[in-house]
Amino acid sequence: MATVIFYGKPGCKGNARQRAILEAAGHVVDARSLVAETWTGERLRAFFGDLPVADWFNPSAPAVARGEIRPETLGADAALALLAAEPLLVRRPLLEAEGQRMAGWDPDRITAWIGLNPAIDPTVTCGHHGHPHHGDHHHHHDHDGSCRSR
Repeated sequence: MATVIFYGKPGCKGNARQRAILEAAGHVVDARSLVAETWTGERLRAFFGDLPVADWFNPSAPAVARGEIRPETLGADAALALLAAEPLLVRRPLLEAEGQRMAGWDPDRITAWIGLNPAIDPTVTCGHHGHPHHGDHHHHHDHDGSCRSR
């Protein structure tokens, strides 16, 4: 069991489900707002580890999805400046536990790090589609929090 500081977007159903999965595994979740925090590039950088710069960004953030921001073209310093100024661009959630930090929902890495309950499917489904799902066509959140059909 660990105490996990969980930086997410208030009202995001995917983040709420991720918190519930952590709690079901016995962890204590200290949920905080990614948007309300004061971020510096240096502080954010600690969460990204060895992820490539493009993976620091939430691909479903409107400016990224519309192509106004192209993360793959940015250097680390420019990326960190943008992310610190506009936290909703950051890949969610940011997690901190036992002196380690991580960005994004990667169930395999979280299981290896602090453990998840094997009885619970850690694949987080989207809460923002207003239609019922039919047959085997359904949406789920990728590890990075974006939506895709499969």
